[in-house]
Amino acid sequence: MILSQLIKGVEYTSIVGDRDAEVTSLTYDSRAAEAGCCFFAVAGTAVDGHNFIASAIERGAQVVVCQRIPDEVKGADCTFVVVADTNLAMGDMAAAYYGHPSRELKVVGVTGTNGKTTIASLLYDLVQSMGYKAGLISTVVYKVGSKEIVSTHTTPDAIRLNAMMREMVDAGCDYCFMECSSHAIVQQRIRGLHFKGVLFTNITHEHLDYHKTFAEYIRAKKMLFDGLPKSAFALVNIDDRNGEVMLQNCKAQCYRLSLQKMADFRAKVIEMMVEGMQLRVDDREVWVQFLGRFNAYNLLTVYGAALLLGFDKEEVLAHLSALRPVSGRFETVLAKDGTTAIVDFAHTPDALENIINTIDELRTQGQRLIIVCGCGGDRDKTKRPVMGGMASKRADVAIFTSDNPRTEDPEQILREMEEGVEAGNRYLKICDRHEAIKTAVMLAEPRDIILLAGKGHEDYQIVGTEKLPFNDKAVVKEFFEKFNR
Repeated sequence: MILSQLIKGVEYTSIVGDRDAEVTSLTYDSRAAEAGCCFFAVAGTAVDGHNFIASAIERGAQVVVCQRIPDEVKGADCTFVVVADTNLAMGDMAAAYYGHPSRELKVVGVTGTNGKTTIASLLYDLVQSMGYKAGLISTVVYKVGSKEIVSTHTTPDAIRLNAMMREMVDAGCDYCFMECSSHAIVQQRIRGLHFKGVLFTNITHEHLDYHKTFAEYIRAKKMLFDGLPKSAFALVNIDDRNGEVMLQNCKAQCYRLSLQKMADFRAKVIEMMVEGMQLRVDDREVWVQFLGRFNAYNLLTVYGAALLLGFDKEEVLAHLSALRPVSGRFETVLAKDGTTAIVDFAHTPDALENIINTIDELRTQGQRLIIVCGCGGDRDKTKRPVMGGMASKRADVAIFTSDNPRTEDPEQILREMEEGVEAGNRYLKICDRHEAIKTAVMLAEPRDIILLAGKGHEDYQIVGTEKLPFNDKAVVKEFFEKFNR
């Protein structure tokens, strides 16, 4: 594509070089630069892409989009497009390069602290089950129709997003359901996308290592709603006090859902059993293969979004009852002696509390709850004592262990979890997660429940900068078999 066509509508300060340069690919990674490419020098939080402009040019970059031209590359045989914010330009140019594929799809974004993966995945499953082709962009996996692609980020960069959406269009997809993380919104990764609708789940304390304050975290989520056009819809959970905040000054058609108040879409949990729960959704009753009020919210959001997309109510409810939980979300592993392990991604205080509340509604007299949990390294430290305090208070046996310690000292993370433990509440500290799960299985008596929280679907553990193979579900199965449980 000719550069002059690529930058239509892009705000730039200056262009140095040939405006009609031919661009054959896009990248923000200098290591992936090649002859004819356009290199975006992104000033990231850890690495500044401007330091790698020379390397990208050496590899053949034809165009460089940057916020300043470093002295060492002035006069280089390429075209420089100087902009105020490279991320903004990358979003607009990526959308243009791939022919604005989001305009050819019905794109629905899901944002909030908890529930994003479940809602996006269930919407994908619902639409596919009704005979339509869809794409999915989630924490667990990316999908183009039935084709699966390994997920690297909750919301990938603008170049990859638009490339995948173009692939979805070419594959005949009608819909795309995607998680929109607060990081992605602030970093303009979704810049240039055309949304049919946006859904809000809830907001609890998370990612304060990045956003610094809770107010900034809320503002990041709201940015998604503020940018919606009149033609889009916005659906929010008003049982979360920030639901209405999302709709302030929102130009889209606004809708609300609730389990507690009058709203456009309402639901009520009628009965809950180990196999699932009976819901009243608006004026209809439906049996679903999910547990917990948090899942009632997730399913109500899926139902509301489907109706706003134009699907028939009765058909949606019929397919809703056939949906199954997402991998690593309240996933159960049963031992022969009746012991149950529950694997869940819960890694925030609110998510952990939701899971515990659901388990408490299900467990019978004499069933003990053993919780194995930790907190991720290089992430929000404020939640560590809250998680530790909650686990030690609500469990019969609490075991603090490593999650993904990353570059932090795992022992220090556990000490910070300890700070929230109230006097008299008992707990164990076992830094090695493999040993922690082994201990939980050894301590469990027949019919007890073991909650393995924090990692869910993940098949790795990040220690230092290495991704080591690790899967909670596989490990607990290993010990159930080893101890003949």
